[in-house]
Amino acid sequence: MKIGVCLKQVPATDSPLKVKDAVTGVDLAGVKMQINPYDEFALEEALKLKDAKVATTVIVYTVGSADADARLKDAVARGADELVRIEDAGLADADSLGLARALAAAAKADGVGLLLCGKQAIDSDNAQVPAMIAELLGWAQATECDKLELSGSSFKAWVAAGGGARDVLSGALPAVVSTDKGINSPRSPSIKGVMASKKAKVDVRDLAALGLSAAAVAPKVQLSAWGAPAPRPQGRILQGSAAQVAKELVGLLRSEAKVI
Repeated sequence: MKIGVCLKQVPATDSPLKVKDAVTGVDLAGVKMQINPYDEFALEEALKLKDAKVATTVIVYTVGSADADARLKDAVARGADELVRIEDAGLADADSLGLARALAAAAKADGVGLLLCGKQAIDSDNAQVPAMIAELLGWAQATECDKLELSGSSFKAWVAAGGGARDVLSGALPAVVSTDKGINSPRSPSIKGVMASKKAKVDVRDLAALGLSAAAVAPKVQLSAWGAPAPRPQGRILQGSAAQVAKELVGLLRSEAKVI
């Protein structure tokens, strides 16, 4: 079985980000990039299934320009087999649905039997694409999973339900599963893998190659403006006895913060 992995390039978590202006958005010049952390869990889960001989091929998909190739080759260094990058001018302003249409078309064309995604990307935090892909393909889905088991043509997934409880979902393949932290510990690239990644070829596809038009992925949701968060108000130190401080604190929580 072929297993697909959706991987997104995002700014590194330790990179300082600034909004260039309300129209352009975040200034990414000189910003270090990395694989979306949740997608690393998805990749590792696919590689584990390949190690267990459940999967024959791991195909990694991304949408973006050539600067994302380094992240794709990082996936090869860890054990992935094939790399697909979807690039088209029609996807420049695509929303979650447009991206899902492109990724779904690519996975379907490659005959993928299971598509793994991170539960969300840490830049946009929409957490929409995995469920949209499943709906477009008409496949079963399980989102935010922290444990996955495959048995023949079926799967079982464990999902946190709050309060320490967990739901167990089961269904038939093909399916889309999004991964949460805790499902595994992503491996580091091996020396052999790094050498192999230097020769890895990236299959670049445009919308026409996927049987899609620009109209099919045109955004239905648009950002109206970008802006930095409002600065936090300066903190305050309350003085007095414990009883006086407690009384004043309760009063401020009620009158200013309005949380009680």
